[in-house]
Amino acid sequence: MKQKEYYIRNIQYLIRTAEEKDAKRLPAIRLQIDGETENMDRERGEAYIDEAGFKHIIKNDAESLNNLFLTAEVDGEIVGFSRCEGNMLKRTSHQVDFGVCVLKEYWGYAIGQNLLKESIHWAEFNKIKKIKLSVLETNDKAIKLYKKYGFEIEGVLKKDKRLSDGNYYNTVLMGKFID
Repeated sequence: MKQKEYYIRNIQYLIRTAEEKDAKRLPAIRLQIDGETENMDRERGEAYIDEAGFKHIIKNDAESLNNLFLTAEVDGEIVGFSRCEGNMLKRTSHQVDFGVCVLKEYWGYAIGQNLLKESIHWAEFNKIKKIKLSVLETNDKAIKLYKKYGFEIEGVLKKDKRLSDGNYYNTVLMGKFID
């Protein structure tokens, strides 16, 4: 995708396709984001991806018609990213899994929303028929945003995540079918 510039509430940022050079900064950003919220599947440090791992992901995503890796950048620094990940299996090649994360300092600037919008545009252009995602039941803002963009609740995984308070929470499965 072509990079796009946004200016929201006195913050200017770019959304663009991830490049190999981003792999150097992405491990630290992912670690920070994982430690700032319990909305992610991981706790800080779990399922760690190093620079080489991110280089591999970025390279594979760039070569695949069913994958997209986007970054959001403020003043040359990555503040969030999203991925659409598909596969080449005939029965499921029409769909991708979407995930997004943004540094807490940059919540409220529509960065996640714009990463989602660009991912939807990409999916439409590439004739992807379905985008699916999972979201923690307590993440009301995200669920509201996804519904705004045409996602529907397709199911609930009961007591799927145990958070720091020791309680179990449901994961909401959502999908958007693209005509």
